Amino acid sequence: MTLRRGIFLSGVAVLCAWTLVPIWLIALGAVGGRAAVTTWPKSFFPPASLSTLAAFLEVQGVWAATLVSVEVAALCMVFSLLLGAPAGYALARYSFRGATTYRLLILLTRAFPVGILALPLAVTFIQFDLYDRPLGVALMHTALALPFAVLVSASLFQAIPREFEEAAWVFGCSRLRGFLRVVLPLALPGIAATAIFAFVISWNEVFAAAVLTVRHRTLTAYLLTVLAESPLHVQFAGGFMLIVPSVVFIFLVRKHLFAMWGIASR
Repeated sequence: MTLRRGIFLSGVAVLCAWTLVPIWLIALGAVGGRAAVTTWPKSFFPPASLSTLAAFLEVQGVWAATLVSVEVAALCMVFSLLLGAPAGYALARYSFRGATTYRLLILLTRAFPVGILALPLAVTFIQFDLYDRPLGVALMHTALALPFAVLVSASLFQAIPREFEEAAWVFGCSRLRGFLRVVLPLALPGIAATAIFAFVISWNEVFAAAVLTVRHRTLTAYLLTVLAESPLHVQFAGGFMLIVPSVVFIFLVRKHLFAMWGIASR
């Protein structure tokens, strides 16, 4: 038992280091300035200064790009839930011919690199007046996040016994009311996880956003063009600003994530 616990704790430590050390190094370069980037060995608590972050935030167009990224990520999250949750519920609750093929086709949508589809997508979006608009980028990001949303939702609804819904019907609830009163509260943790994934994949995606926008760029696409020739510590500040919203969003919905894994949130 001691050996198993030691292996488990070692795995947890490695996973935490794998996740947190890059974030720490980026934060170090963002708040420590040029000296913190070039100095070795690194000081765990270097002299902190907000001058680099302030200089980054004063770059022309950063705030406008940030608002576009927030809008695109929010739209992607909403579209992924509105399309993915009903599709997952249908896969979980109804038996129909071609269900397995449908699951496979959903996964195959991720088999095509975005680079191959860049030119056809740009032409199509121009034809439908979606080019260089947040809605167009959000639709593209939804296509990237939708397979995960559908399959996670299907697994989630399959884990909720159908008898719960049938009991609600017996007591006078309609199908919709039974879903809203019984199934949805139980599915909320998984739906929160799906929303997090959709938000993060949209916030961090850069290629499609760079191809489908010119003036109304997302923050990632904007930084790709603006920070290419910037000093390294300014690039670290840009990376740090990309990480913060995702971490904050996950922190806000952590209660539902803990509930999904059966962990009490205090």
